Amino acid sequence: MPHDLLANPSWLWLTLGGTLLAAEMLGASGYLLWSGVAAVLVSVLVWLVPLPWEWQGLCFATLTVLCALWWYYWLRGRERKQPPSSLNQRGNQLIGTELLLAEALRDGIGHVHIGDSSWRVQATEDLAAGTPVTVVGVEGITLRIVRRSGTSPASDRLLHR
Repeated sequence: MPHDLLANPSWLWLTLGGTLLAAEMLGASGYLLWSGVAAVLVSVLVWLVPLPWEWQGLCFATLTVLCALWWYYWLRGRERKQPPSSLNQRGNQLIGTELLLAEALRDGIGHVHIGDSSWRVQATEDLAAGTPVTVVGVEGITLRIVRRSGTSPASDRLLHR
């Protein structure tokens, strides 16, 4: 059997490619995939054009690198097209949420209740209770808020008299 594989290099490369792809299925997390694909491609190349073993090895190495680079650039392009995920990032999911302050902010810091949670909030100014605000960012566990546009401190005072 080994003598037959050495006599037919295309079968040798096909066997190597199949073995690498099978090993990849056992959980190599992509490490063997591109070597396996390159070995199968070398098998086809050697079947079409008989090459000495030195050239076969060079083709295998080159195709392995080219396959891995192709995958890297294809995957990088896909990641750019997908919107950023805020899954399991509750604070980021709250960006854009409009709230009314239940208590006044002191030194620009206070708390708000959202659902069944209490969140620390921070603004650039002190705001009175009942002020309409919008969440604009998250820093750790602190929500950054700003006064909702279209409201002014004077109109807030009129509303809360």
